[in-house]
Amino acid sequence: MAFTREVVLGAKMRIAFVGLVLMALQLATRTPEEKFTVISDIRYCTGAGQSLLMDVFIPKSRNRMPTPAVLWIHGGGWERGDKNGNSGAQLLAKEGFVTASLFYRLSGEWPFPANIEDCKCAIRFLRANAAKFGIDPERIGVAGASAGGHLAELVATADKSAGLEGDGGWESVSSRVQAAAAYYGVSDFTVGEMQFQHHTGQVVVKLFQGTEKEKPELYKRASPIYYVSKDDPPLLLVHGEEDDLVPFDQSVRMAEAYRRAELPVEIIAVKHAGHDFAQVGDAPVSPTVEVIHQNTVIFFKRYLLPSLASGPER
Repeated sequence: MAFTREVVLGAKMRIAFVGLVLMALQLATRTPEEKFTVISDIRYCTGAGQSLLMDVFIPKSRNRMPTPAVLWIHGGGWERGDKNGNSGAQLLAKEGFVTASLFYRLSGEWPFPANIEDCKCAIRFLRANAAKFGIDPERIGVAGASAGGHLAELVATADKSAGLEGDGGWESVSSRVQAAAAYYGVSDFTVGEMQFQHHTGQVVVKLFQGTEKEKPELYKRASPIYYVSKDDPPLLLVHGEEDDLVPFDQSVRMAEAYRRAELPVEIIAVKHAGHDFAQVGDAPVSPTVEVIHQNTVIFFKRYLLPSLASGPER
């Protein structure tokens, strides 16, 4: 086939255009203003014989060395989601914390306690590998939203005697944390089926592979409120007052349990907000999500970045 000058020029123009598009895409994916770098697909533990992966976010400007760390646990009703649900990890990495987002085993194939075993193993991994990531092993926090909020509360309150550590790795290392934050998480599964209606009731039964009547001890074993004790870390609770998936009362009662134990606890009641801080009604959500995020950062800085002169908190 003979190529005319116009065909050749057209081909060259198309190639040049494609080249410009590719260059534009490359520039778009470069984030020189980004405040962290990501180490992806790190094998942190094993669960049921399979490798479990996490991403670690390293701040370009650390708030101190070694650096406090926070594990972010994604939501999804314990049945879906993965480590890409990492908005909280990114938020805190931008503020100078080393953070991590993990994949944990989901309820479709692995019922409770597989998920909490993986989360606790992730804390142990971060502590055991603190030097590798420049982490302060004495200042590790945990946070999450929805199902992740429940798991964050459980990491914070259930000590080794609860039997939820699992055998995924780093068994000789502590899974204790020094601060925890939970957005609209379940604190008590034993309140009866009426509190968990709609889709929530279905995912709860799926999580335990049975109803509360069938497995009352398992429902209690998964409830952070029953583990609250004098040595638990400071806790931040944030919950929409109009949440119809995880009732606001769940966080209210958890805060009361913390106060009875004379532990530091903060609760932010979000007005005109349902689950995931979705607006309910015509009035605006208050405080705004931006303010909630600011308060979360302030909370972790308060408890993971105390004055160096005061020494580490116990």
